[in-house]
Amino acid sequence: MKKLLLASTAIVAFGASAQAADLGSPRMPIAAAVVAPVFNWTGLYLGAQVGGAWANTGYNLDIPATPNSGTGFKTSAFFGGVHIGYRWQVNQFVFGVVSDLELTSARGNDGGFGGTIDQINRRWQGSTRLVAGFAVDRALIYATGGLAYGDFRYSRPNFDAQTITNTKIGYTVGAGVAYAISPNWSVSLEYRYSGYGSQGYAFAAGSQRTLTPYNEHSVRLGVSYMFTTGPSAVVARY
Repeated sequence: MKKLLLASTAIVAFGASAQAADLGSPRMPIAAAVVAPVFNWTGLYLGAQVGGAWANTGYNLDIPATPNSGTGFKTSAFFGGVHIGYRWQVNQFVFGVVSDLELTSARGNDGGFGGTIDQINRRWQGSTRLVAGFAVDRALIYATGGLAYGDFRYSRPNFDAQTITNTKIGYTVGAGVAYAISPNWSVSLEYRYSGYGSQGYAFAAGSQRTLTPYNEHSVRLGVSYMFTTGPSAVVARY
């Protein structure tokens, strides 16, 4: 009996010491869960763009009055310029405002009557627009619209060599996609449609022409530097 009691006491003591040893052993650290960085489009940005444009226009002869006398002609252009803007990102929605200014080679003429009589050309153009888009990490798909403005030079180089310059304000709408190639640099491809309405030109010789609505299509390739910190990792611990 005494031997049985001693054996039972020893077993209990051994189990208690083993449990105490387990309680005192250090636990292995649990690895932190890291959520992949999500790009943030919020911030000021500026950059440059180049592109091409094409438009259809024409004119009607008003003085002397000759209804439906005009002839249509096409213009084409290469252009380049700079832009500056600011964006705000809320969840995956991005809103912003941007302005651009460009030099352009837009030119077109009627090419009739044995040579060029009426010619339109432009030297500069710009816009101020609102932007709204949807971001998928580093990709941004957006729509844009606002004011378009620029100069229009109407001349008759083979008639009286007179040139009349007007600055016109119209509208522009379009869509594009931007992609961030690094935390601070992005590239973009954009299509826009711009309309400037009709324009009247009175020449010294007594004639007057009305330029029919000037509607332009354009495509731009741009690069921007963004003054933001770019993506930041979110660390969740549990």
